[in-house]
Amino acid sequence: MTKLVSIRESALQSKYAIELVSNKWRIAILHLLTPGPLRTGELQRGLEEISSKMLTQTLRGMERDRLVQRKIYGVVPPRVEYELTEMGRTLLKPWQELCHWAKAHVEERDAARRLYDAAAPGTLPRPRSNGGARR
Repeated sequence: MTKLVSIRESALQSKYAIELVSNKWRIAILHLLTPGPLRTGELQRGLEEISSKMLTQTLRGMERDRLVQRKIYGVVPPRVEYELTEMGRTLLKPWQELCHWAKAHVEERDAARRLYDAAAPGTLPRPRSNGGARR
């Protein structure tokens, strides 16, 4: 029973980690803020396709999750900057490792998708073994 609980806890931790970066804008914002703080307009220009509303919602969610922090300057016109929190910075290394893994396996994944898509409906191709004896 202990092993099942451990597996369940591990799955929940994985789910939590994936939720932190499950939005494509969060990933892009993490990359943009890596060098240092940026103003809202700078983030908007770096993410040309994002609407102001979506940028605001995404930043608020990231602030809520303590991935970014907002700094408001008491000047006119208003000035607001966003930067990664310490927790946000600790996400960068594992995220980069996952990106390296994905890059290393993209061709293998694409080949698997082509093979799968080419299979007749209702049948799946058998995976190829990278080694071992053949009969």
